[in-house]
Amino acid sequence: MINFKNKVAIVTGAGGGLGRTHALELARRGARVIVNDLGGATDGSGGSSEAAEKVVAEIRELGGDAQANGASVADRAGAANLIKQAIDAYGRIDILINNAGILRDKSFTKMELDDVQMVLDVHLMGSFNCTKAAWPFMLEQNYGRIVMTTSPSGLYGNFGQANYGAAKMGLVGLMNTLRIEGAKKDIRINSISPVAATRMTENLMPQEMLDQLAPETITAGVIYLCSDDAPSGVILQATGARYSVAAMMEAPAVDLSDNPTAEAIKENWKKISDLSAARPRF
Repeated sequence: MINFKNKVAIVTGAGGGLGRTHALELARRGARVIVNDLGGATDGSGGSSEAAEKVVAEIRELGGDAQANGASVADRAGAANLIKQAIDAYGRIDILINNAGILRDKSFTKMELDDVQMVLDVHLMGSFNCTKAAWPFMLEQNYGRIVMTTSPSGLYGNFGQANYGAAKMGLVGLMNTLRIEGAKKDIRINSISPVAATRMTENLMPQEMLDQLAPETITAGVIYLCSDDAPSGVILQATGARYSVAAMMEAPAVDLSDNPTAEAIKENWKKISDLSAARPRF
């Protein structure tokens, strides 16, 4: 059985939805947990520590050890203090789950650049800020498990989510590089790509579909990705209890060194774009 006894975990955006179920399951399995949540609306407005405090109370009722944190991960100082809280309270940081996020959906024509910046700041820069602050401690202790939260909207696109999709795909790029840089120190970085019933999706799908997408099914994947035996550099898709791995694929190259022209590419496009023998790049 996977357990996290003596491990310290931080879960951002853990006041509800997926973050809450991640934090509760980590605690059930023995982790000491810092529950971070700004407590704002789904568009990032407002803020309150009440949501994080409620989850901490749930963990303590289970007999677990947890503390609340109300910082915005988009704020560098707030993210640094979040990691510092874990170090001050428990002396280490083993697991970081970058889950915090907001939505500001609009078609690209109507999307304001402020909507783009805010979503990038929370999803992409928020994950950068927290990971950057935790990284030195993970290097020093020769151990770390980091889970990014990407999305099918980033991997494949979705109407009205140019800002969200760009941020989510950016996290895959961050994961790919950190997988390489953290390997010698047993720091493993993976991404979860969830489709789940949360307040961010409750108005996007019919109820019968939401009923099949319990957040706990996503958490099962996250628990594996932050375990001792986790892989590294993997995108795990979870749609309810259906799991699959997504990967960047590359087809065998077509050598046009004797005629590297646009016309030659056009002539050979069928071969160049043939993915039948493509392999994932890791």
